[in-house]
Amino acid sequence: MRTLTAADLSLNTATVSKQWTLEECIYGCSRHGIGGISPWRDKLQDCGVERAAKLIRDAGLGVSGLCRGGWYTAEAALTQQVIDDNKRAVDEAAAIGAETLVMVVGGLPEGSKDIVAAREIVTEGLGKTLDYARTVGVKVGIEPLHPMYAADRACVNTTGQALDICDTLGEGIGVALDVYHIWWDPAIAAQIKRAGKERIHAFHVCDWMNPTQNMLTDRGMMGDGVIDIPAFRQMVEAEGFDGLVEVEIFSAENWWTKPADDVLAAMVKALPSI
Repeated sequence: MRTLTAADLSLNTATVSKQWTLEECIYGCSRHGIGGISPWRDKLQDCGVERAAKLIRDAGLGVSGLCRGGWYTAEAALTQQVIDDNKRAVDEAAAIGAETLVMVVGGLPEGSKDIVAAREIVTEGLGKTLDYARTVGVKVGIEPLHPMYAADRACVNTTGQALDICDTLGEGIGVALDVYHIWWDPAIAAQIKRAGKERIHAFHVCDWMNPTQNMLTDRGMMGDGVIDIPAFRQMVEAEGFDGLVEVEIFSAENWWTKPADDVLAAMVKALPSI
Protein backbone atom coordinates (compact mmCIF):
# COMPACT_ATOMS: atom_id res chain seq x y z
CA MET A 1 0.00 0.00 0.00
CA ARG A 2 1.04 3.58 -0.53
CA THR A 3 2.12 5.64 2.47
CA LEU A 4 -0.58 8.21 3.09
CA THR A 5 0.03 11.84 4.00
CA ALA A 6 -2.43 14.61 4.76
CA ALA A 7 -2.33 15.51 1.07
CA ASP A 8 -3.98 12.14 0.31
CA LEU A 9 -7.00 12.93 2.50
CA SER A 10 -10.22 14.62 1.48
CA LEU A 11 -12.55 16.34 3.91
CA ASN A 12 -16.18 15.43 3.43
CA THR A 13 -17.89 18.55 4.72
CA ALA A 14 -20.33 16.46 6.80
CA THR A 15 -17.43 15.85 9.18
CA VAL A 16 -17.57 19.48 10.35
CA SER A 17 -21.04 20.33 9.11
CA LYS A 18 -22.13 21.91 12.39
CA GLN A 19 -19.05 24.10 12.72
CA TRP A 20 -18.00 25.41 9.30
CA THR A 21 -19.29 26.80 6.04
CA LEU A 22 -17.83 25.44 2.80
CA GLU A 23 -15.52 28.45 2.56
CA GLU A 24 -14.21 27.72 6.06
CA CYS A 25 -13.75 24.06 5.12
CA ILE A 26 -11.66 25.04 2.10
CA TYR A 27 -9.41 27.31 4.13
CA GLY A 28 -9.19 24.69 6.88
CA CYS A 29 -8.00 22.04 4.44
CA SER A 30 -5.28 24.40 3.27
CA ARG A 31 -4.14 25.10 6.84
CA HIS A 32 -3.88 21.41 7.68
CA GLY A 33 -2.32 20.28 4.40
CA ILE A 34 -5.37 18.20 3.46
CA GLY A 35 -5.38 17.66 -0.28
CA GLY A 36 -9.05 17.46 -1.14
CA ILE A 37 -12.62 18.24 -0.28
CA SER A 38 -16.03 16.69 -0.89
CA PRO A 39 -18.88 19.16 -0.37
CA TRP A 40 -22.43 18.36 0.47
CA ARG A 41 -24.83 20.14 -1.81
CA ASP A 42 -26.37 22.31 0.90
CA LYS A 43 -22.95 23.75 1.78
CA LEU A 44 -22.15 24.17 -1.91
CA GLN A 45 -25.37 26.01 -2.63
CA ASP A 46 -24.97 28.25 0.41
CA CYS A 47 -21.55 29.28 -0.88
CA GLY A 48 -22.63 29.56 -4.50
CA VAL A 49 -21.47 27.01 -7.04
CA GLU A 50 -19.31 29.31 -9.15
CA ARG A 51 -17.72 30.96 -6.13
CA ALA A 52 -17.07 27.59 -4.51
CA ALA A 53 -15.48 26.25 -7.68
CA LYS A 54 -13.10 29.21 -7.78
CA LEU A 55 -12.22 28.94 -4.08
CA ILE A 56 -11.48 25.23 -4.47
CA ARG A 57 -9.32 25.82 -7.55
CA ASP A 58 -7.46 28.69 -5.93
CA ALA A 59 -6.74 26.51 -2.89
CA GLY A 60 -5.36 23.75 -5.13
CA LEU A 61 -7.72 21.14 -3.70
CA GLY A 62 -8.91 18.02 -5.42
CA VAL A 63 -12.61 17.20 -5.25
CA SER A 64 -13.17 13.56 -4.37
CA GLY A 65 -16.92 13.79 -4.77
CA LEU A 66 -20.13 15.73 -4.43
CA CYS A 67 -22.72 14.50 -1.92
CA ARG A 68 -25.34 13.74 -2.96
CA GLY A 69 -27.73 12.85 -5.73
CA GLY A 70 -30.38 10.15 -5.64
CA TRP A 71 -33.49 9.89 -3.45
CA TYR A 72 -35.32 8.50 -6.44
CA THR A 73 -38.09 6.92 -4.35
CA ALA A 74 -39.00 10.08 -2.44
CA GLU A 75 -42.32 10.52 -4.22
CA ALA A 76 -43.08 6.79 -4.48
CA ALA A 77 -42.40 7.02 -8.21
CA LEU A 78 -39.79 8.60 -10.42
CA THR A 79 -41.05 12.19 -10.68
CA GLN A 80 -39.82 14.93 -12.98
CA GLN A 81 -38.90 16.95 -9.90
CA VAL A 82 -36.50 14.24 -8.75
CA ILE A 83 -35.05 13.81 -12.24
CA ASP A 84 -34.48 17.56 -12.54
CA ASP A 85 -32.84 17.79 -9.12
CA ASN A 86 -30.41 15.06 -10.09
CA LYS A 87 -29.58 16.93 -13.30
CA ARG A 88 -28.78 19.96 -11.16
CA ALA A 89 -26.56 17.76 -9.01
CA VAL A 90 -24.72 16.58 -12.12
CA ASP A 91 -24.19 20.19 -13.22
CA GLU A 92 -22.88 21.11 -9.76
CA ALA A 93 -20.47 18.17 -9.81
CA ALA A 94 -19.21 19.24 -13.22
CA ALA A 95 -18.76 22.84 -12.10
CA ILE A 96 -16.50 21.92 -9.17
CA GLY A 97 -14.65 19.14 -10.96
CA ALA A 98 -15.87 16.36 -8.69
CA GLU A 99 -14.45 12.89 -9.29
CA THR A 100 -17.94 11.44 -8.86
CA LEU A 101 -21.49 12.38 -7.94
CA VAL A 102 -22.25 10.22 -4.94
CA MET A 103 -25.72 8.71 -5.03
CA VAL A 104 -27.75 7.92 -1.91
CA VAL A 105 -30.51 6.27 -3.84
CA GLY A 106 -33.52 6.38 -1.51
CA GLY A 107 -35.34 3.80 0.59
CA LEU A 108 -38.85 2.42 0.52
CA PRO A 109 -41.52 4.79 -0.77
CA GLU A 110 -43.84 5.94 1.99
CA GLY A 111 -46.38 3.25 2.78
CA SER A 112 -44.61 0.60 0.69
CA LYS A 113 -43.15 -2.73 1.74
CA ASP A 114 -41.95 -3.65 -1.75
CA ILE A 115 -38.18 -3.29 -1.73
CA VAL A 116 -37.87 -4.97 -5.13
CA ALA A 117 -40.06 -2.30 -6.69
CA ALA A 118 -38.05 0.39 -4.91
CA ARG A 119 -34.85 -0.93 -6.46
CA GLU A 120 -36.51 -0.89 -9.89
CA ILE A 121 -37.35 2.79 -9.42
CA VAL A 122 -33.77 3.45 -8.36
CA THR A 123 -32.32 1.68 -11.40
CA GLU A 124 -34.56 3.63 -13.75
CA GLY A 125 -33.65 6.89 -12.05
CA LEU A 126 -29.95 6.18 -12.12
CA GLY A 127 -30.24 5.39 -15.81
CA LYS A 128 -31.84 8.73 -16.56
CA THR A 129 -29.25 10.59 -14.48
CA LEU A 130 -26.42 8.68 -16.12
CA ASP A 131 -27.70 9.50 -19.60
CA TYR A 132 -27.36 13.18 -18.74
CA ALA A 133 -24.12 12.81 -16.79
CA ARG A 134 -22.41 11.24 -19.78
CA THR A 135 -23.11 14.35 -21.84
CA VAL A 136 -21.14 16.54 -19.39
CA GLY A 137 -18.43 14.08 -18.41
CA VAL A 138 -19.53 13.40 -14.83
CA LYS A 139 -19.18 9.95 -13.28
CA VAL A 140 -21.94 8.59 -11.06
CA GLY A 141 -21.08 6.59 -7.94
CA ILE A 142 -23.68 4.49 -6.13
CA GLU A 143 -23.03 4.38 -2.40
CA PRO A 144 -24.40 1.13 -0.97
CA LEU A 145 -25.60 1.84 2.55
CA HIS A 146 -25.67 -0.50 5.53
CA PRO A 147 -28.89 -2.57 5.61
CA MET A 148 -30.13 -0.64 8.65
CA TYR A 149 -30.85 2.19 6.19
CA ALA A 150 -32.77 0.07 3.67
CA ALA A 151 -36.17 1.47 4.61
CA ASP A 152 -35.41 5.16 4.91
CA ARG A 153 -32.24 6.05 2.99
CA ALA A 154 -31.02 3.46 0.53
CA CYS A 155 -32.55 0.23 -0.70
CA VAL A 156 -29.20 -0.66 -2.32
CA ASN A 157 -27.33 -2.20 0.58
CA THR A 158 -24.47 -4.29 -0.75
CA THR A 159 -21.68 -3.62 -3.17
CA GLY A 160 -22.92 -6.58 -5.16
CA GLN A 161 -26.35 -5.01 -5.60
CA ALA A 162 -24.76 -1.74 -6.65
CA LEU A 163 -22.54 -3.47 -9.19
CA ASP A 164 -25.52 -5.37 -10.61
CA ILE A 165 -27.04 -1.98 -11.39
CA CYS A 166 -23.75 -0.82 -12.88
CA ASP A 167 -23.69 -3.92 -15.10
CA THR A 168 -27.17 -3.06 -16.32
CA LEU A 169 -26.45 0.61 -17.02
CA GLY A 170 -22.97 0.44 -18.54
CA GLU A 171 -20.12 2.92 -18.65
CA GLY A 172 -19.79 5.94 -16.40
CA ILE A 173 -21.30 4.47 -13.25
CA GLY A 174 -19.52 2.80 -10.37
CA VAL A 175 -19.48 2.64 -6.60
CA ALA A 176 -18.54 4.94 -3.74
CA LEU A 177 -17.32 2.57 -1.02
CA ASP A 178 -17.68 3.75 2.57
CA VAL A 179 -16.15 1.38 5.13
CA TYR A 180 -18.93 2.26 7.59
CA HIS A 181 -21.44 0.65 5.24
CA ILE A 182 -19.48 -2.27 3.81
CA TRP A 183 -17.26 -3.57 6.62
CA TRP A 184 -19.75 -6.26 7.69
CA ASP A 185 -20.27 -7.77 4.20
CA PRO A 186 -18.80 -11.31 3.89
CA ALA A 187 -18.72 -10.95 0.09
CA ILE A 188 -16.93 -7.61 0.04
CA ALA A 189 -13.48 -8.81 -1.02
CA ALA A 190 -14.87 -10.53 -4.09
CA GLN A 191 -17.09 -7.55 -4.92
CA ILE A 192 -14.19 -5.09 -4.70
CA LYS A 193 -12.30 -7.30 -7.17
CA ARG A 194 -15.40 -7.35 -9.36
CA ALA A 195 -15.60 -3.56 -9.28
CA GLY A 196 -12.01 -3.04 -10.37
CA LYS A 197 -10.29 0.28 -10.78
CA GLU A 198 -12.74 1.73 -13.29
CA ARG A 199 -15.76 1.29 -11.05
CA ILE A 200 -14.29 2.25 -7.66
CA HIS A 201 -15.10 5.95 -7.84
CA ALA A 202 -14.58 6.89 -4.19
CA PHE A 203 -13.31 5.47 -0.91
CA HIS A 204 -14.75 6.86 2.34
CA VAL A 205 -13.47 6.22 5.85
CA CYS A 206 -14.61 6.63 9.44
CA ASP A 207 -15.06 4.01 12.16
CA TRP A 208 -17.83 1.91 13.69
CA MET A 209 -18.15 2.46 17.40
CA ASN A 210 -19.04 -0.45 19.67
CA PRO A 211 -21.59 0.05 21.07
CA THR A 212 -23.15 2.41 18.56
CA GLN A 213 -25.46 4.88 20.27
CA ASN A 214 -27.13 6.27 17.15
CA MET A 215 -27.20 4.51 13.79
CA LEU A 216 -26.70 7.74 11.85
CA THR A 217 -24.73 10.14 14.02
CA ASP A 218 -22.36 8.07 16.14
CA ARG A 219 -19.50 7.40 13.76
CA GLY A 220 -15.94 7.43 15.00
CA MET A 221 -12.58 8.80 13.98
CA MET A 222 -10.43 6.24 12.22
CA GLY A 223 -8.81 3.97 14.79
CA ASP A 224 -11.43 4.58 17.48
CA GLY A 225 -13.73 1.71 16.50
CA VAL A 226 -13.79 -1.86 15.23
CA ILE A 227 -13.26 -1.57 11.45
CA ASP A 228 -9.98 -2.84 10.03
CA ILE A 229 -9.70 0.17 7.75
CA PRO A 230 -6.21 -0.62 6.36
CA ALA A 231 -7.51 -4.00 5.17
CA PHE A 232 -10.17 -2.26 3.08
CA ARG A 233 -7.71 0.27 1.72
CA GLN A 234 -5.41 -2.57 0.75
CA MET A 235 -8.27 -4.19 -1.15
CA VAL A 236 -9.23 -1.09 -3.13
CA GLU A 237 -5.62 -0.15 -3.83
CA ALA A 238 -4.91 -3.69 -5.05
CA GLU A 239 -7.49 -2.98 -7.75
CA GLY A 240 -5.71 0.24 -8.69
CA PHE A 241 -7.57 2.86 -6.68
CA ASP A 242 -5.16 5.71 -6.03
CA GLY A 243 -7.52 8.60 -5.35
CA LEU A 244 -8.13 10.74 -2.32
CA VAL A 245 -9.23 8.97 0.86
CA GLU A 246 -12.36 10.77 1.96
CA VAL A 247 -13.11 11.23 5.66
CA GLU A 248 -16.86 11.37 6.36
CA ILE A 249 -17.86 11.35 10.02
CA PHE A 250 -21.38 11.94 11.35
CA SER A 251 -20.88 12.47 15.08
CA ALA A 252 -23.48 14.50 16.93
CA GLU A 253 -22.19 13.88 20.45
CA ASN A 254 -18.46 13.99 19.76
CA TRP A 255 -16.78 15.42 16.67
CA TRP A 256 -19.56 17.87 15.80
CA THR A 257 -19.12 19.43 19.25
CA LYS A 258 -15.37 20.09 18.91
CA PRO A 259 -13.59 23.02 17.25
CA ALA A 260 -13.31 22.16 13.58
CA ASP A 261 -9.57 22.74 13.48
CA ASP A 262 -9.22 20.10 16.19
CA VAL A 263 -11.24 17.67 14.06
CA LEU A 264 -9.00 18.19 11.04
CA ALA A 265 -5.91 17.81 13.20
CA ALA A 266 -7.34 14.52 14.50
CA MET A 267 -7.92 13.34 10.92
CA VAL A 268 -4.26 13.89 10.11
CA LYS A 269 -3.17 12.25 13.36
CA ALA A 270 -5.28 9.21 12.47
CA LEU A 271 -3.36 8.52 9.24
CA PRO A 272 -1.65 5.40 10.70
CA SER A 273 -5.11 3.88 11.26
CA ILE A 274 -6.15 4.22 7.60
